[in-house]
Amino acid sequence: MSAFTLSVRDAHTMLRRNLLHARRYPSLTLNLLLTPVMLLLLFVYIFGDVMSAGLGGGGADRDEYIAYLVPGILLMTVGSTVVGTAVSVSTDMNEGIIARFRTMAIRRESVLVGHVLGSVLQCVMSVVLVGVVSVAIGFRATDATAMEWVAAFGLLTLFALALTWIAVGMGLSSPNAEAASNNALPMIFLPLISSTFVPIDAMPGWFQPIAEYQPFTPAIETLRGLLLGSEIGHNGWLALAWCLGLAVLGHLWSTSLFGRDPE
Repeated sequence: MSAFTLSVRDAHTMLRRNLLHARRYPSLTLNLLLTPVMLLLLFVYIFGDVMSAGLGGGGADRDEYIAYLVPGILLMTVGSTVVGTAVSVSTDMNEGIIARFRTMAIRRESVLVGHVLGSVLQCVMSVVLVGVVSVAIGFRATDATAMEWVAAFGLLTLFALALTWIAVGMGLSSPNAEAASNNALPMIFLPLISSTFVPIDAMPGWFQPIAEYQPFTPAIETLRGLLLGSEIGHNGWLALAWCLGLAVLGHLWSTSLFGRDPE
């Protein structure tokens, strides 16, 4: 078999391994998934009327706020899910299975590719579940065309791929699973200080650059524009640039760390 065929075969084997682990130990994924779901329900049913009244400058309209909130929550779901990837990679490194893989006749990069593909699939499934909850509580994107839905799905997948490579690097550079979980906290924290819950214009002037110049905000605004028909402007290009930049950076960082010989 060719080198490419061997790489695909080994990556598929590692993907199956990671999916089996996720199925046998679902508690981590479920705990991370609960964070965006609970925030969605909290902001819709507890703060929804107040937030919508403040944003609209008039009467409360919870449905309008649901439409505004859901795109940000979907991207927050991606950020929460990839935290589990950092923990999983760190666990593999510390339990010795990676050292054993190094002695086997498999493509070295297939171990990382299996983690990445498994994480992206989990992200997609998590986004679908959160999307179902969103529709159940009233979210509608009736103005989105078929192409816009495809573009929205592509953006979520690309964003998941980019953050997964960063999470893999965090897992490889962490001494243990607890440290990996802590190092990956920005994946959960950054959406909280983005345009997920309120527009950037509604934030204090000194805080607006913090919310604007980060990867989640342009991705959220792009997804919001695709699903709701709002203006995207330059956010689409910024979101794409962030995704590609983070994916390349995470890939180079991860492969560099993984390629080092164990001490």
